[in-house]
Amino acid sequence: MKTSNPVLARLGQAAERERGAGYGTAVGYPQPGYGQQHPTAGYPGAAGYPPAGHSDAPAYPTAPPATRAMSIDDVVVKTVTLLAILAASAAAAWVLVPDTLLGPAWIGAAVVGLVIGLVISFSRMANPALVIAYAVVEGVFVGMISKFFTSVMGYEGIVLQAVVATFGVFFTMAALYRARVVRSSPKFRRIMIAVMGGLFAAMLINFVLALFGVNTGLRDGGPVAIIFSLVCIVVASLSFILNFHEIEEGVRMGLPERYSWTAAFGILVGLIWLYIEILRLLSYFQGDD
Repeated sequence: MKTSNPVLARLGQAAERERGAGYGTAVGYPQPGYGQQHPTAGYPGAAGYPPAGHSDAPAYPTAPPATRAMSIDDVVVKTVTLLAILAASAAAAWVLVPDTLLGPAWIGAAVVGLVIGLVISFSRMANPALVIAYAVVEGVFVGMISKFFTSVMGYEGIVLQAVVATFGVFFTMAALYRARVVRSSPKFRRIMIAVMGGLFAAMLINFVLALFGVNTGLRDGGPVAIIFSLVCIVVASLSFILNFHEIEEGVRMGLPERYSWTAAFGILVGLIWLYIEILRLLSYFQGDD
C-alpha cells in the first residue's frame, strides 16, 4: 500500500503486522516437530498433505484477526460520541460555573485542552481515554465562551446561530469532498499545514500580548478582526478536507479500529475551532445592538 502521508504509511505497516499475527498456527492441531509426524502424512500429494477438497482432508480452523480494521462507520460513531460528550460537558459547565468564575474556567480549560490536544497529536498511538478527556475539557471551554457571549454580553440566540452555521459548513465540505469538487493533494496539504501553523502562532502571540494590555486588533471587533475571523473560518472549513482524506486513506490501508478515535479527534478539533470563529464573527456584528 502506498500513500503520500508517511505517518499513515507507518501505521498501515503496523496494522498489517498486527493482522498477520492473528493468522498463524491452525487452532487445535499439533505442529510437526522433532520426532513427530505430521497428522496428514501418508496422503498422496506434496509434503504429505491431501489435495484440496479431498474427503479425508482435515479441517484447519484459523484464528481470527488480532485487530479489526477501522471503517467510516467507526469514525462516524466515535465523532457523534465525542460531540455528545462535549455537549454534555458544555451544558454542565454552563449551569454549574457562576459568572464570576467564567474567566478562570475559560482560560484553564483552554490551557488544559491545548496540552491534551498536543499530546494526542504528537502521539503515535491512538488513546481513546485521552481523546474522551479532551472532549470533556473542551466542552468546559466551549460552554464558558458560549455563556460569556450569551449571559455577559447579552447576545441572545448567538449560540444557536453559530451551531447551525458550524454544522452547515461541515456538511457542505463533506458534500464537496464526496463530489471531488475539493481534493486533498500533496501541495494542498503542505499549504494548509503552513497556513494553520501561522494562524495558531498569530493567535498565541495575540493572546500573550493581550495579557500585557497590548491590542493587536485581531480580536477587537474592528475591520482587522473581521478579516482575521473570516480567514480562520475559511481555513477551518478547508481543514475538514485534510480530515476526510486521512480517514479515507486510513480505511484503505486497513488501520486498526482504535485509530477511528484519532480520526474523530481531528474532526472534533476542526468543529470546535470553526464554532469559536463563527461565534466571534457573529458577536462583532451585534456589538452595537
